[in-house]
Amino acid sequence: MNKSYRHGQILKLIRGRPIRTQEELASELRKLGVPATQVTLSRDIRELGLVKTAEGYQQVSPEPAGPDLETVVSEYLLDIRPAQNLLVLRTLPGNASPLAVAIDHAQWPDIVGTVAGDDTVLVVAPDEGRAKSVQQRLLKFLE
Repeated sequence: MNKSYRHGQILKLIRGRPIRTQEELASELRKLGVPATQVTLSRDIRELGLVKTAEGYQQVSPEPAGPDLETVVSEYLLDIRPAQNLLVLRTLPGNASPLAVAIDHAQWPDIVGTVAGDDTVLVVAPDEGRAKSVQQRLLKFLE
């Protein structure tokens, strides 16, 4: 496994449930098929900017690099089309990527991920119900 993948799995684990020790983190990574030594985990924790809190490891969030999701949605979103557990968001040409980045940075638990083209963002939700919930939240920004 490469470092980027390992970092992604570490972040997914600490966001999903409390991980309080490096040993616990190593054990959870092994369950995912990602081997890591204590030295490697120490380096990963430092590189990812994780801090140990009473609730377990947490990532220290840097200041947002751009406008918040509400601002981006209100400026760029033109249309939302649901398709089962997917949402297809339409923007003007060139605006899909900033919208996708803002959605990703919002880290909504109902969103698995996004894919952006030039004027279209595909939003993936775990199921149809949560896709509808995301659609309603996005539409509230347009009111």
